[in-house]
Amino acid sequence: MLWTIFVILCAVWLVALFSGYTVGGFIHILLVIAIIVLLVRVYQRRKLKS
Repeated sequence: MLWTIFVILCAVWLVALFSGYTVGGFIHILLVIAIIVLLVRVYQRRKLKS
């Protein structure tokens, strides 16, 4: 589920980046959230392996 959220947030960010339309810092906040979700996902995967 976190992977899906990450992909969706990155896709929305990329669309807004290339369309030239940004809603202030909202798009960059989405990118930060997507990166945090990815890091949580990697951390959980490592925790399960050990």
